[in-house]
Amino acid sequence: MGSLGRAVYTLGSWIRHTGQAMDRLGSTFQAGHYIQDHISKHRTLMNIYDKSPVVDMDAFIAPSASVIGDVQVGQGSSIWYGSVLRGDVNSISVGSGTNIQDNSIVHVAKSNLSGKVLPTIIGNNVTIGHSAVVHGCIIEDEAFVGMGATLLDGVVVEKHAMVAAGSLVRQDTRIRTGEVWAGNPAKLLRKLTEEEIEFIIKSATNYVNLAKVHAAENAKSFDEIEFEKMLRKKFARRDEEYDSMIGVVRETPPELVLPDNILPEKSQKAVQ
Repeated sequence: MGSLGRAVYTLGSWIRHTGQAMDRLGSTFQAGHYIQDHISKHRTLMNIYDKSPVVDMDAFIAPSASVIGDVQVGQGSSIWYGSVLRGDVNSISVGSGTNIQDNSIVHVAKSNLSGKVLPTIIGNNVTIGHSAVVHGCIIEDEAFVGMGATLLDGVVVEKHAMVAAGSLVRQDTRIRTGEVWAGNPAKLLRKLTEEEIEFIIKSATNYVNLAKVHAAENAKSFDEIEFEKMLRKKFARRDEEYDSMIGVVRETPPELVLPDNILPEKSQKAVQ
């Protein structure tokens, strides 16, 4: 950053900090009449009925996700933007390396018509696609649930099995290893190929790596974000100050410099 850029950035920081200090001072003068502003009441991790989520330190929980109550999330797993895991009347367990993608819902049942107690148990390296609904189910290791699929109470998806996108799986259905089910209601479509099983495993690995990128970005402070915005603007302009900061000298190669007399007539008028 050039000297002018540093001066402007420092001045901006001073103004912001001064404003925050004045706000605190004004609140003190208002005493009991002070009404605190609440920008948002959203809580990513929330207790209920004295039950607290237990999330591994290496898991990624997106800021707009909600993990509520008796929920466990294992190492390297990721709960993406807008997803809700609500362990209020029963428990939810998510293994390691599993991804529950954007806007998905995972819930549980205290009991259903058959009297079964139905927690939701999701194994290791499972992929659950965007906007899926998983309710009182068991999904074993390295299984795959497609986008927009709905799994009702008592469903079991075995290892290396797949539920196709948009499918509705009825209560107490068991999808066995190597099978892909599709439709509404879902039925056995065919057996998975070896390549498709490999895809399921790679999908989980890809999301573990992608979650690390999102976690790093979400961990940045406001100042870091604003500083990067400024650098991106400078990079887009490619002005002399930015070039000098990164030590770049931009010269037009001689072979690309054309004499004015060989430019087309319209181009000469535009230059003039």
